[in-house]
Amino acid sequence: MTQQGVRWTADQVLALAPDAASRKAGSKLGAAGPWSEAGSSDEGTVWGLCKGSGSKPYRTVIDIADASGPAYKCSCPSRKFPCKHALGLLLLWAEGDGAVPLGSPPDWAEQWTEGRRQRAEEKRTAGASGSASGSGDPEAARRRAERRALRVTAGATELEQRLADLLRGGLAGAEQAGYGLWEETAARMVDAQAPGLAARVRELGAIPASGPGWPVRLLEECALLHLLDRGWLGRERLPNGLADTVRSRIGLPASADGPPVRDRWLVLSQYDTADVKLTTRRIWLYGADSGRTALLLSYGAAGRAPELALPVGLVLEAEVSAYPGAGQLRAALGEQFAPPAPAAIRPPGVTTAEATARYGEALRDDPWLDSVPVTLDRVVPTPDGDSWQLADADADSALPLTPAARARPGLWRLVALSGGAPVKVFGECGHRGFTPLTAWPDGAGEAVQLC
Repeated sequence: MTQQGVRWTADQVLALAPDAASRKAGSKLGAAGPWSEAGSSDEGTVWGLCKGSGSKPYRTVIDIADASGPAYKCSCPSRKFPCKHALGLLLLWAEGDGAVPLGSPPDWAEQWTEGRRQRAEEKRTAGASGSASGSGDPEAARRRAERRALRVTAGATELEQRLADLLRGGLAGAEQAGYGLWEETAARMVDAQAPGLAARVRELGAIPASGPGWPVRLLEECALLHLLDRGWLGRERLPNGLADTVRSRIGLPASADGPPVRDRWLVLSQYDTADVKLTTRRIWLYGADSGRTALLLSYGAAGRAPELALPVGLVLEAEVSAYPGAGQLRAALGEQFAPPAPAAIRPPGVTTAEATARYGEALRDDPWLDSVPVTLDRVVPTPDGDSWQLADADADSALPLTPAARARPGLWRLVALSGGAPVKVFGECGHRGFTPLTAWPDGAGEAVQLC
């Protein structure tokens, strides 16, 4: 299959942007005006020269044949990946109007693509060799794991005492204590090598005085944290799957040891969340043959987009392996057999009532689960007072949208796509409501990313 025939939509290109500013700047460069000597090859290389503020144009080259998502190289000084020039060139290429003709890449573009493909092959060969020979000292690894488990146990025991003190003194005291108490407790959990506990403690610190009903929310979150503590302290008595889930929630590292599942994986959505230290990218996949849903996580340092990027709405033929844990959907991307390409695949949908029931069932395996991935079939975005909901077109039920979803521009894209008619919507359904991530019009039509 030649890459020249695989055209993406503008939405799929812009979904790769690391932030809104890059999306806006890239859109302005998606016209032929600033570009010269642009071209593309059957092997999946797209290149061009973009006029900038200096005397020399920026050299931009993209490898769209990379099975794990497009790779970029640009001579501009931007530290964003992709930069606005790469986005603009991809938009120009996606138009398919002859502005990026088929041809042979110039030397500077060919050297880069050949070099990175050679390095990727060497990495795969080295990885296969390392897997065959084994790595590290298993006995030393076991001792390290035991030492860490002892630290986590000490941290969980201390946290139990602090929660008991909080409840004994009354939740009202949490408002006067200020955030410093929570941050100090979180730091103690970091020292205990339990980052999952530390993150939950910091979330607790943001609840007091956060609005009407905050004591109830604080009590609920304290109960979940207590449950996680007790799960760790009694992990030997838990079923294996639930014990693995507790370890994951505590923050202990794990490897994707599930059997590889080869499938045609539809990229359902991709979005980033960021804090002061880390950018986390969540990519949801749907297996067209297996019917499985998988979550890929990728990380980047603060201010930098993670390396893995998969255009929403395209299909990737690849293997994925699941991480341990009951009810856990996280997986690792393994061998890829073809680059992402368009395909007429949509996930099956359920009603809003079935979506709620699915979340309830998932909580049995993972009580700390915020949401589950769900595709809603034939729903209509409908205002509900000051809020919005997704109402079933064929039943008298609806799901409220989460506060975060109501604040995003994607809500208005969803409303415009629907126009009052039913749509298919993929998103995350949890105790706060439903967050729409991707939508398809009823009948034929391309996926529209909402996040």
